[in-house]
Amino acid sequence: MKPATLFKLILSGLLVAAALRLYGSHAKETPAAEDTPSLLHEGDLLRIPEQSPLRRSLAVSTIDEQSIAAPFTLPALVEADPGRLVKVAPPLAGRIVSLNKQLGDTVQAGEVLFTIDAADMAQAGADHAKAQAALSLAQRNLQRQQEMAQSELAAKRDVEQAQGDYDSAAAEAVRAAARLAQLGARGGTGSSGSRIAVRAPIAGRVVELAAAAGAWWNDASAPLMTVADLSRVFISASAQEKDLAQLYVGQQASIKLDAWPQPLTGQVRYIGEMLDPDTRTIKVRLPFDNRDGRLKPGMFAEATLLARPHQGLLVPMSAVIQSGFTSRTFVEVKPWQFVPRDLQLGAQIGEQVEVLAGLKPGERIVTKDGVLLND
Repeated sequence: MKPATLFKLILSGLLVAAALRLYGSHAKETPAAEDTPSLLHEGDLLRIPEQSPLRRSLAVSTIDEQSIAAPFTLPALVEADPGRLVKVAPPLAGRIVSLNKQLGDTVQAGEVLFTIDAADMAQAGADHAKAQAALSLAQRNLQRQQEMAQSELAAKRDVEQAQGDYDSAAAEAVRAAARLAQLGARGGTGSSGSRIAVRAPIAGRVVELAAAAGAWWNDASAPLMTVADLSRVFISASAQEKDLAQLYVGQQASIKLDAWPQPLTGQVRYIGEMLDPDTRTIKVRLPFDNRDGRLKPGMFAEATLLARPHQGLLVPMSAVIQSGFTSRTFVEVKPWQFVPRDLQLGAQIGEQVEVLAGLKPGERIVTKDGVLLND
């Protein structure tokens, strides 16, 4: 064999041997890298090795105490101001002669709303006229008796009797005039026939009408028309007993209505003194200016109120891991060493939640990808 050929064979062998050694070394290193655990369990302690990819994905933050005003939402309803809504009923039963105002009409205080023809009104007028006649007669008789007594032509007893008759007639005249005034007679004097002009007690708008002209109205206790001033309304929220400790006058609230996308802001003006015995709720009223008429009584709404501020702990929702029915987080006890901690949670505020128990101020917890530790 030639020397050149022998040299080539020896060189080829050396290259093959070197390749085998290099492959063998990589084959041994690869399983070693694959066997490196990303998380080590030492009892309740979770330790993350230095080469673990978890160190690049986990985020750890310190939790500090802060002022918390937790929001809570109550069902609500738009209501007319009770002091600015009057259900107008005729004082007597009778036939409706005319309707001076219709639904939606604006009225001023004292304007005639409707006129009703009632037989009892004619009787009240007759009683008033009779009382006035009796008063005039009693007055003349008293004057005559007083003049005769001055001339010693009348006994003292007759003067006293005349005085008593006059006082009785005056009282009856006052009663009859008051009755007429109550029924709608201007000034309470004189007869107005059988017709009663019912006037608006307040300024506002006719929001309900229950009859038409010409109809008979037999129930004098039922409202024929409703006048309301809706320039100011209440949004009335219903709070449960568990919410009472969080309510106070002046409390800020955000109101959301289905009809309008833009929420309203207001303040609690009045908190009811008694709970409704049927619903076990209490009324919380917030006044709102409504001169533009956007708020209609009966509209449904949601009122979100801020509870009384207090000091507490807030953690991101991403830091809370659900394990069955338990909420937990992972607390760092040493660098890259964690222990699980069960939590008692309170109200959720945006993307955070209040921790009532399970954490202390200043502790560091996993706030991102903590679910990777929950194996």
